[in-house]
Amino acid sequence: MKKPAQNPREVSEIVAIQALSFIAAEPERLGLFLAESGIGPETLRTAASDPHFLASVLDFVMRDDATVKAFAAASQLHPTNIAAAHQALTDPQWERDVP
Repeated sequence: MKKPAQNPREVSEIVAIQALSFIAAEPERLGLFLAESGIGPETLRTAASDPHFLASVLDFVMRDDATVKAFAAASQLHPTNIAAAHQALTDPQWERDVP
């Protein structure tokens, strides 16, 4: 069994991946996201491993209140948790932990 995430950055990446799944579940929303991000559907999975890309996923969700509310309901997260994840991924002071 995988150990639960404790690192705030790791938790934020998980929230962003959930947001990406939420975006992908609606073709119109996915089309808009792909057009704005400039990536194709074939590179979506690879891009999801990039923290900068994950930040852009939450940028997309956060810019519209209705989208934030819909994602919060779908993911059973409070909108402030989504905002905190967004902040953690866009914080320029963060550096990846090294053992």
